[in-house]
Amino acid sequence: MKFGLLGTGPWADRTHGPALAAHPDVELVGVWGRRPEPTGALATRLDTTPYADVDALFADCDAVAVALPPDVQAPLAVRAAEAGCHLLLDKPVATTPEGAHRVTEAVRRRGVGCVVFFTLHFSAATGDWLREQARQDGWQVGRADWLSPVFGGGDSPYSASPWRREKGALWDVGPHALSVLLPLLGPVETVTATPGGTGDTVHLVLRHASGASSSCVLSHSVTPAAADVTAEVRGTPGVATLPVRDEAPDVSFGRAVDALLTSVRTGEEHPCGARFAEEVTSLLHAAQEQLPAG
Repeated sequence: MKFGLLGTGPWADRTHGPALAAHPDVELVGVWGRRPEPTGALATRLDTTPYADVDALFADCDAVAVALPPDVQAPLAVRAAEAGCHLLLDKPVATTPEGAHRVTEAVRRRGVGCVVFFTLHFSAATGDWLREQARQDGWQVGRADWLSPVFGGGDSPYSASPWRREKGALWDVGPHALSVLLPLLGPVETVTATPGGTGDTVHLVLRHASGASSSCVLSHSVTPAAADVTAEVRGTPGVATLPVRDEAPDVSFGRAVDALLTSVRTGEEHPCGARFAEEVTSLLHAAQEQLPAG
């Protein structure tokens, strides 16, 4: 399948680009970015063509992979779908319900495939764990805490990301937490959000339609020594704890490419498709509305 890559930042450079270039069933046609110099540099590293016109890239591709800020991603995803391109998107797809819904509607209207890269679902250990727990009934309580030092003194290539600075951990790692809890505990009826005491730290409490409840602590502001990712569910089957994700993101992204290829071939909607991503965006937006402005 002929792919185009949108974006030139660290995530495109370290994850999307290498995975697409190495995939045996992908021809990486070209790269488009918002600035010509990084676009040309990344295209050279990936041995492909830089594009100045994003619509020209759409016309030359069967699919696009997007590594851009969510509110840049969403309208470009709609344009790509309207051009007949299948979509491999990043989370969150947008930061407004309207933006996410427009992506879902474009996918439905044009009949294109769509997979959203919720990383844990495509990493071998965590993806297998999620599928195993989803086959069991009776989960009653869950938690998913994502504590990172991106703004807390850690050595991260994402600390300078303007959209992460603006939107914080709620929007950056909140999708990871929800991608664990929703498939196991079911749709959410209510979400309550309160700010934490450190930086962008946010606490969420979720009430699920199944009667289950869950909670999240999300932060990019902890010190490196305090950083951790933990998730678990409890109920009739006992206690199940999310394993450590122990593979490079580009390997996981290769599985997301496989998932999109399968979805296109079979016509079956992937569980991490546009509708699931829209559900996640709506919940995060509802949480954001309860937090103090600024």
